[in-house]
Amino acid sequence: MKGSEKENGCAALDSQRITLYHGSKSGISGAIMPASRKHCDFGQGFYMGTNRIQPLTLIYNYPNAKLYTLSADLSDLRILNMEVGLDWALLVAYNRGKMESVKSSPIYEYFANLRKGCDMVIGSIANDRMFVVLDRFFNGEITDLALIHSLSALKLGLQYVALTEKACRRINILEESSLSDADRDKLKQESESNRSAGIRMADEICKKYRREGRFFDEIISENNV
Repeated sequence: MKGSEKENGCAALDSQRITLYHGSKSGISGAIMPASRKHCDFGQGFYMGTNRIQPLTLIYNYPNAKLYTLSADLSDLRILNMEVGLDWALLVAYNRGKMESVKSSPIYEYFANLRKGCDMVIGSIANDRMFVVLDRFFNGEITDLALIHSLSALKLGLQYVALTEKACRRINILEESSLSDADRDKLKQESESNRSAGIRMADEICKKYRREGRFFDEIISENNV
């Protein structure tokens, strides 16, 4: 995406409208707001994705779940575009509370302020397979090199996270749909299959790169000065 202006990591994009998807456990009531649970990939916000199936794998167990097809106008929004890689993983680590042991350090402060002034963050989704690999990285089981190789091996969809009310006002609901019992069964099987595939892949990567690269605690300790 082409930016017409950039400052502090956030770029103001040229006029652009995109179709996205959002899964809700009980449906959207009232205006769309930048609210979610605290420890999400890019912090609290309204999460949307480019892949229709991805949000469904997160909500299929909820009886009142709804899938929303949305239209988002990105014009004049300040957007942080996170390319997949180590910085992406470390931003996820910060937002999931994995850097509290080095709070107030330069690396902590860098990622704490990375979204500052932004209306939206765009970055890869940590899907069912990537959850497994990320957890192994955060837990010190695989190195950053193993993580980066796994990121390149997976075809991750993008998530768009509206951080401000301004960004949320640019989002319109095009369609709302519910899940049938057949949908739920299929999604359950797909989610379990993806997670199993992630575990197998993580095992292979861990063996191949066990002596190469740096571990998560080494990375944050090196920058804790």
